[in-house]
Amino acid sequence: MRKMLFALGILLAASAVYAAPPADANGNANWRAEVSAELPLLGHRNWILIVDSAYPLEVSPGIQTIETDEPQLEVTRFVLGAIDGSIHVRPDIYMDAELPFVSDQDAPDASAYRRAAGDLLHGYRIASEPHEKLLAEVADAGNTFRILVLKTNGTIPYSSIFIRLNCKYWSDAAEQRLRALMAKGSSGDQ
Repeated sequence: MRKMLFALGILLAASAVYAAPPADANGNANWRAEVSAELPLLGHRNWILIVDSAYPLEVSPGIQTIETDEPQLEVTRFVLGAIDGSIHVRPDIYMDAELPFVSDQDAPDASAYRRAAGDLLHGYRIASEPHEKLLAEVADAGNTFRILVLKTNGTIPYSSIFIRLNCKYWSDAAEQRLRALMAKGSSGDQ
């Protein structure tokens, strides 16, 4: 009986070790491995947020927050590379409408951040919305869909990058054509 309990204890300990996310050299959860593991499961209507260090810890059931302890644009570069390399999702990027108005006087390096973010996001379509509206959209989506929040060591206010995933193999134009055909009662085979 003692051997059986010992074996059961070993199995439980092993499963706990394998279930835990891998750690980096500092003992922190490896956020890159977490993103790589989650991305194949995510689809349109899921979100990935790359946020500054003061972003609130949300409690909606679908929201998972991971501390990266890395610069915001490095995390963004990795996430966009992973999304671009996927076969199933593309990014719809949203940024806070307040960011262009944050001054260097109030937030040192805000201008440098905006330039670097602009360079990194060049070629992507970016929508701008008020911070509170984005927070409300994410909180609402988190009630039904998975939201992955990657918290960085960034200290520029209103610098969060909100990525709503969309279907890579089905364009917005194709969706509009589909809806138009449905409204007319026509099939797509005509």
